[in-house]
Amino acid sequence: MREIGTAPRLSDRAAVLGAVAVLAAATTLANRVLPGWAYPLCGAVTAGVLIGLARLTGRTFAEMGLRHWRRPAIAGGLGCLVVAAGFGLSLAVPALRPLFQDGRVGQHPPAQLVWLALVRIPLGTVLVEEVAFRGVLPALLGGGERWRWRPILGASALFGLWHLLPSLALRRNAGVDAAVGALPLPLLSALAMLGAAVAGVALCALRYTGRGVLAPALVHLALNSGGLVLAWFAGRAG
Repeated sequence: MREIGTAPRLSDRAAVLGAVAVLAAATTLANRVLPGWAYPLCGAVTAGVLIGLARLTGRTFAEMGLRHWRRPAIAGGLGCLVVAAGFGLSLAVPALRPLFQDGRVGQHPPAQLVWLALVRIPLGTVLVEEVAFRGVLPALLGGGERWRWRPILGASALFGLWHLLPSLALRRNAGVDAAVGALPLPLLSALAMLGAAVAGVALCALRYTGRGVLAPALVHLALNSGGLVLAWFAGRAG
């Protein structure tokens, strides 16, 4: 019998279903309904709701990877150096430069580039994805502060599905279109989601190695915002 005065907890199953429903609504709103300026607001609100759901089950901030900051910052900083080296190599090899020719970037003015790189991506993409798929969902699926395969694979599979709508626009990237543009769109989308799931496992590894969500978040930000800036400059140069 529950003690008098203690609040009932949300079950793990209900929390997982609720989190999936929230994420499904968020990706639909962000990619199909909301104006561009609301995208980061949607991401921040979604992250907050997910953390609230996890807290209702009794999960701690440590279990969600939201307690430690110093070690995750160091691990994430080292990861960012690896990303920078990868970008440098891509720019140095002519055959890899088309990867930065992305039609989704277009000829944005500098102010728009700053908005995208420093507001839209950090809040609308990185914050919600890292909180959801490297923090809340692994915790709700049975993970804690230590690596467990089942929660990691489950959260990463959902991370792959999360990329369904964005994957439908992949052919607007010149490098992707040149390499695999002949594939049917459903197959290309499935491959993109599989790639996202594999990337999710790698980011989870960084989260547990660095003992916090901040580590993969910094790398994720470096990849997305850094890639955007390079694509913008490539578009200007072209």
